[in-house]
Amino acid sequence: MFPPFDPERDDRKRRQLVFSRGQVPTRVLIPNIFTLLGLCAGLTAIRMGIEHRWDLAVAALVFAAFLDGIDGRIARLLKASTRFGAELDSLADFVNFGVAPAIIMFSWALEDLRSMGWIAVLVFAVCSALRLARFNAALDAELPAWKNNYFVGVPAPAGAIILLLPIYVQDLGLHLPSLTPLVLLYTIAIALLMVSNVPTFSIKLVGQRIAREYVPPVFVLAALFIAVLLSFPSLTLAVGSLVYIALIPVSAYRYMQEKRKADLAAKAQNGKGAKPENPIEGPA
Repeated sequence: MFPPFDPERDDRKRRQLVFSRGQVPTRVLIPNIFTLLGLCAGLTAIRMGIEHRWDLAVAALVFAAFLDGIDGRIARLLKASTRFGAELDSLADFVNFGVAPAIIMFSWALEDLRSMGWIAVLVFAVCSALRLARFNAALDAELPAWKNNYFVGVPAPAGAIILLLPIYVQDLGLHLPSLTPLVLLYTIAIALLMVSNVPTFSIKLVGQRIAREYVPPVFVLAALFIAVLLSFPSLTLAVGSLVYIALIPVSAYRYMQEKRKADLAAKAQNGKGAKPENPIEGPA
């Protein structure tokens, strides 16, 4: 049921090597438990959105995003990555970051627009599914090291968090005029960003290696962020969403710079490796 995720080996050999005697190591189950907890949080966010309990809906969605960020790291740490876990994580991500934010946004504002509002959240959910499918299809692709620092388009968890920006803003007491049409356009814009080819910064590699002298400051900053998030959730999420949106052009610019450097290095390497042509020999 939990074959290890390794395309290079035969399925029978993998089962005999890892799961001998029909037993599944407990460490393989732990990441999947976190994924299921995240799925439960996403489903709870849907319920809270239907019941118009916006604070709890946002909290459940943020908690689901947090669990989504750590389940993969736990799997790699425990060396428990499996094909089953990868598929389960993808299905949970669609529910948590495609369906849940769409229903929350529809119940919060777009319900007043009836069919137009429903079409907008359908576009968001479909784009989320396409984004996740494209990401899964590219898992086995070998990319240059510098490209691992970027996502193609806005990832689904980030798209779900920044989609709820109008809710954060309203919780701060800022009432925008004609909010519903703006929310509709904003929802479609975020959906298109998820399936776009715009490079965005990736945090997958952040924190894998930290110098010893930076460990205490990192702990302090993490504790400070959690304290601010719990004390001022709407303000923290609103500022974080705006900062993320503002960084999208920056990430695209940095990507183009690194791509230009990589192309120049490749051309230089090809120039060094090329053999000089023999001069045309004249008659003796």
